[in-house]
Amino acid sequence: MAPITLADGTEMPALGQGTWHMGERGSDRRREAAALRLGLDLGMTLIDTAEMYAEGGAEEVVAEAIAGRRSDVFLVSKVYPHNAGGRKLEAALERSLERLRTDALDLYLLHWRGSVPLEDTVEAMERMRGLGKIRRWGVSNLDVDDLEELGPALADCATDQVLYNLEHRGVEFDLLSFCRGRRMPVMAYSPVGQGGALLRHPALQGVARRLGATPAQVAIAWTLRQGGVIGIPKAADEAHVRLNAAAGELRLAPEDLAALDAAFPPPRRKRSLAML
Repeated sequence: MAPITLADGTEMPALGQGTWHMGERGSDRRREAAALRLGLDLGMTLIDTAEMYAEGGAEEVVAEAIAGRRSDVFLVSKVYPHNAGGRKLEAALERSLERLRTDALDLYLLHWRGSVPLEDTVEAMERMRGLGKIRRWGVSNLDVDDLEELGPALADCATDQVLYNLEHRGVEFDLLSFCRGRRMPVMAYSPVGQGGALLRHPALQGVARRLGATPAQVAIAWTLRQGGVIGIPKAADEAHVRLNAAAGELRLAPEDLAALDAAFPPPRRKRSLAML
């Protein structure tokens, strides 16, 4: 699979690892960290986490997983909207860095838009970048109008992380092309959906049978079928990690894509940005 290139020339894998719901139970943390380490071994060296996930617990799991391997990892975390400005952002970042046991993030994202003005968030992000505590910044769950509000700062926004899967294709109407035109990759969270309903859909299962793959692998491969999109599925056990990694090499034929389009039609009009 071809890597994704950021506007600053940095390359990263198109398939990374998510950590939502990790760190919620202490008894699971060792297994979760082992799964992340295996993912690194298999080339999924982008790890996405957030201060929100288990209120920092996921970041602690990530720290265990990347111990001694920090230089191999493209590390992403996210700040709560209520912490996304001024000294609050700096303090939140310091807490994340401490939990992650690192001195800098490769990418720091605004988790979603709140009451803090975007210009204040940008100012704080740029100040942290100037101090070397983050290497770049980006956003999550922002639509085209929000991105346009960034004005000239949009040129420094590294990515927009959004909900994108077969069930939620609204970003295809305008957001994907908007970001692609600015060399800003989109990070797709929950590429296999939530709750398992997507994976039980007959159309997805039919394509999976034809390809000798699992429905989740097909869903991930579909998300990655076009350039400029990074998938960050979560896997908390090693068998699941291996399946996710193999999905990066799965290629969907035109007839597969047509079958999925028929079952999950692309958007014909602008829709509100879907979020989880």
